[in-house]
Amino acid sequence: MFKELDTIVLTRDINEHNLKQGDVGAVIHCYPKDGFEVEFVTGEGNTAAVLTLTGNDIRPMGKGEILHAREITTA
Repeated sequence: MFKELDTIVLTRDINEHNLKQGDVGAVIHCYPKDGFEVEFVTGEGNTAAVLTLTGNDIRPMGKGEILHAREITTA
């Protein structure tokens, strides 16, 4: 389904990491059973979070979608 370096879209909020549904990330590792290491970065290229997620937490970026910027708060 997903492979390393795929661009993905988060399907749910992850409040403890200040991530919102619709945030865009990149798959950096695929585990054998429905697990994906995903990196989310700021516009400056700084890592905001690296999380292990399942296929239910992410979806592929659609061809007709446009990116949107928002400010992320840090704890």
